Amino acid sequence: MALSVDKTSGGREYKVKDMSQADFGRLEIDLAEVEMPGLMACRTEFGPSQPFKGAKITGSLHMTIQTAVLIETLTALGAEVRWCSCNIFSTQDHAAAVIARDSASVFAWKGETLQEYWWCTEKSLDWGAGGGPDLIVDDGGDVTMLIHEGVKAEEAYEKTGKVPDPTSSDNAEFQIVLTIIKDGLTANPKKYTKMKERLVGVSEETTTGVKRLYQMQASGTLLFPAINVNDSVTKSK
Repeated sequence: MALSVDKTSGGREYKVKDMSQADFGRLEIDLAEVEMPGLMACRTEFGPSQPFKGAKITGSLHMTIQTAVLIETLTALGAEVRWCSCNIFSTQDHAAAVIARDSASVFAWKGETLQEYWWCTEKSLDWGAGGGPDLIVDDGGDVTMLIHEGVKAEEAYEKTGKVPDPTSSDNAEFQIVLTIIKDGLTANPKKYTKMKERLVGVSEETTTGVKRLYQMQASGTLLFPAINVNDSVTKSK
């Protein structure tokens, strides 16, 4: 699968469908900001103190105009952001284009194949030599799962030299995940372990992801702190 990363004139990485839609995306963001007073109030209150200065945030959440307002709130508070969508069909291409142009690294387009989806997910975690993100905004738990499976594979590789076998699963999507981990293992055998050690924690947005987190907590396999945003008062309960 020959996908390559594009770069803005300033050097920020991205992969979206159509950068010419960015101006339309900006108009839509201007409208959406009026409907999202909570985030706008955060910018006013916390913008001057830059609480996220130096923080690297990876997001896997529907790349829509509303998510664009969230991303630009995070960057307004000082964060550096890399983003992908948590769904192969939910990206609004004009939203992805404007964020890629103006605000953050984004890897998302409407109608991704499963291979492309997981390529984008991996790219959202690619912070270069310094390791991974400090914080994750997850929806459905895919980024969380990739790191956990990666750590598991790295531990097995260190002990036995064994690499993941994608054919060991009959789930086509999980085969892709195992292939991604396997392909990177020999070149960077501590990639996901370094991410786990750096991570402050993850917020999880949806019921499925939260359920998975509670199961991992119960079995003692959860590698970093998690916040259950799904059941918070800010979600329309």
